[in-house]
Formats: sequence, C-alpha cells, structure tokens
Amino acid sequence: MASESAPPPHSEPSPPPPPHERGASSTGDADQAWGADQTARDIAAAWERERPGTPATSIGIVTPIWQLAKLFGDDRRRVLARAGVDSATLDLLSVLRRSGAPYTLSTRELGRRSMITPGAISQRVARAEREGLVIRVPGEGRPRTVQVTLTRAGHDLVEATVDQVLGREADLVSGLAPDQQAQLTELLDVLLEDVQRRLGDGRLTQVGYD
Repeated sequence: MASESAPPPHSEPSPPPPPHERGASSTGDADQAWGADQTARDIAAAWERERPGTPATSIGIVTPIWQLAKLFGDDRRRVLARAGVDSATLDLLSVLRRSGAPYTLSTRELGRRSMITPGAISQRVARAEREGLVIRVPGEGRPRTVQVTLTRAGHDLVEATVDQVLGREADLVSGLAPDQQAQLTELLDVLLEDVQRRLGDGRLTQVGYD
C-alpha cells in the first residue's frame, strides 16, 4: 500500500524553482534547457493565458532588445579583445577620428559626443594618453579648457580596428534584407526618441559603458 506522503498517481511533476531559488547543481545546462524554448512570444502568451489582462504586449519588443544587446555586446568585446583594445578607448578614439582633421576636441566636447560624464571622459583620456594614443594640451580662451588630439598611433589603431568591428556587426545583421534593415532603423529611432521623452532622459550610451 502506498504511503500517505506519496504523490497521487496522475500528479504532474513540479516545475523547476525560480532562478533565485535554484542551487548550484541546477545551473549550467539545466538552466539553458529550461529557457531554451521560451521565446518572447511564448512568455507573453503564457502571461496572457495564466493572467488575463496582463499588459504583455511590450515583451515581444523589450525582451529581444535586451537579448540582442547582450549578444552584440559580448561579441564586440571578443572582437576588441582580439584587436587588443577595450570598448571605452575605441569609443574615445573613434569620436576624435570622426571629428575630422586635425582630430582635436576639447574634453567638454568629447564628453558631450560620447554622452558620458566629465569624470568618465577624463579617465578615458588619461588612459589613452598613457598608451600614447592621444595627447592633451591646454586650450586657448576659456580657463581650464583642455584639448585632446589623436596621435599617429591612435589614428592607426582606429583604422586597424573599425572595419573589424563594423564589418562583423554588418555580417551579424545581414539576415535582414536591406529594406528590412532600413525599416528597423527607422522604427528603433522612433521608439528610442519616444522612450527618452517619456522617461525625461536624453542620455545615450551603450550597454556596459560608463
């Protein structure tokens, strides 16, 4: 005779515990298997089924954006690691390179174009200067103005790296036809501008940047 503590004959197996309750033994392949088939549409449909009225329409947009940001960010870090440069330094050098000859900007303008704080831009400039990629000189006119100029070594590093990064990312989005890429670009611009307006936050940066 079965004990009173045994489950009923047709009881369904218990679902796995939520991530914050799982022990070390349930991580790795088990976690991947549990979430591998859970697309954004699956998640939204499950909420609508189990909790009718839940505002789940954003899941199909926000979840893929987060997933893509993680994939693109991780891949870019791998590309830059092979090139021997970090994201923050390449961003600084790229801003100077895109400014055109003589590739010189004030730290204030660098911060504005990089969309990071004055303290963060100072740290980036100091690191790049130690590596011989930029030089700093006092600016003319306003007191305490500092001008930052791309050195030959910095220019060469940008030229050697930018095609690797952008070429790789162009390949990653090549599954979309050119007209689809153009349409997605326009839609993302609209969404970004509207979300910034709703949040009252005009800052722009990239995932993982300071």
